[in-house]
Amino acid sequence: MSPHLVATAAELRSLAREAERAVVMTMGALHEGHAALVRAARELVGPEGQVVVTVFVNPLQFGAGEDLDRYPRTLDADVQLAGKEGADVVFAPSVAEVYPGGEPQVRISAGPMGAVLEGAFRPGHFDGVLTVVAKLLHLTAPDVAFFGQKDAQQLSLVRRMVRDLNFPVEVVAVPTVREPDGLALSSRNRYLSDSERAGALALSRALRAGEQAVPQGPAAVLRAARQVLEPAAVRPGGQGLDVDYVALVDPGSFAEITDDVWRGDAVLAVAARAGTTRLIDNVPLHFGTPHPAQHPGEAR
Repeated sequence: MSPHLVATAAELRSLAREAERAVVMTMGALHEGHAALVRAARELVGPEGQVVVTVFVNPLQFGAGEDLDRYPRTLDADVQLAGKEGADVVFAPSVAEVYPGGEPQVRISAGPMGAVLEGAFRPGHFDGVLTVVAKLLHLTAPDVAFFGQKDAQQLSLVRRMVRDLNFPVEVVAVPTVREPDGLALSSRNRYLSDSERAGALALSRALRAGEQAVPQGPAAVLRAARQVLEPAAVRPGGQGLDVDYVALVDPGSFAEITDDVWRGDAVLAVAARAGTTRLIDNVPLHFGTPHPAQHPGEAR
């Protein structure tokens, strides 16, 4: 059965809700990574719960020169995929619905965690992300919200916002979905030429190399990842990856880990441009005692 397609919060509120509501927030152009989020949401809330997928291309999180205008809009296909994976509702509001007063004068600040790594390369990006996530949480009023681990810094910031501002919602993380060759699924992958896509595979190879070096400690993890990325760097003629960063960070603060006897959770994160397309990827790591295994829908 096709999901309900609604464009206003009033329409969403009018729909019957008998049990828990889960929300999956997207900017559309849905792919298997989004499908995994919808499936995890469906599994958690069960047949009596309600799964809402939001489709909204948020202008606040695009900086000058970024790809707001060319960002793919594929609502019909998005509704079909969301319904196939178990969504009950697709909420696709207009800009005027989300920002009724025009460009908002009051916004949520991402604070120090939003100023490093992605925040340093995209100033103001996370302020825009958190502002729209907060608004969509208000508009959809879910009990639980699902986010992908691929956007690890965004995930950490959303968790921090929910905790700091007392949002009555549980945040659930779902592991990154990859293509068979290891490339993390992203709506931006469609912009890659064949040669750019081949070069982009160095990102996931670097993460795997870092993951394998965990027993040798944080410094070895970074060294292994960088050794993979260095040969893939841009060469004369413009071919290759233009690496923005490779960093090992504390997932609670996104501060870089400099202590080589670090024990506990960490995130190895990379970002680079392949041609004009900017890609990010990461892998969660654990130093010290083995980390308890978690079901993908239960990664908290």
